[in-house]
Amino acid sequence: MPSSSLSVAVVCSSNMNRSMEAHAFLSKKGFRVKSFGTGDKVKLPGMAADRPNVYDFSCTYDEIYQDLQSKDKSFYTQNGLLHMLDRNRRIKTRPERFQSSTEKFDVVITCEERVYDQVVEYFESRTPVDSATVHVINIDIQDNHEEATIGAFIICELITMMSNAEDLDNEIDSLLHSYEAKCNRAILHCVLFY
Repeated sequence: MPSSSLSVAVVCSSNMNRSMEAHAFLSKKGFRVKSFGTGDKVKLPGMAADRPNVYDFSCTYDEIYQDLQSKDKSFYTQNGLLHMLDRNRRIKTRPERFQSSTEKFDVVITCEERVYDQVVEYFESRTPVDSATVHVINIDIQDNHEEATIGAFIICELITMMSNAEDLDNEIDSLLHSYEAKCNRAILHCVLFY
């Protein structure tokens, strides 16, 4: 069982697919983890590309599940959304917006550069309360079921390496550099303050 001394947030746009897959995987591995979205609304694919299903972050996963099931159970079962929502509602009640959280994390992992930019912008827009640092890291993960699963493994491996570091603040640059080469994905990183 890994050291769970690090507190981790995994963030995607809607707190539906990539962040929740990583949340589930990291949680099973014993890490202290929460997941979030950064969007203004929760958006899921609809029956047509130009008509997504849009929900407020106050909606529960169960309410979204019931809504999609009532719209077209067969379609949303076939495209995997009902299965994804079923997994989500077993983990927590509803999607959460990162900008509304009052919790502090040691590491925030984002799943796409746009979300990374939103997290950085959020930290830079507020006045730091104390000097607690947070490592914000981005690993691009495509927003589909297969990539979300692969991304969860990549994120877990990275968090495991970070949790095993003797002095994370001093080792982070070399650790990320070597992991970037290993996973063959570009990694963005900055240190911000709470």
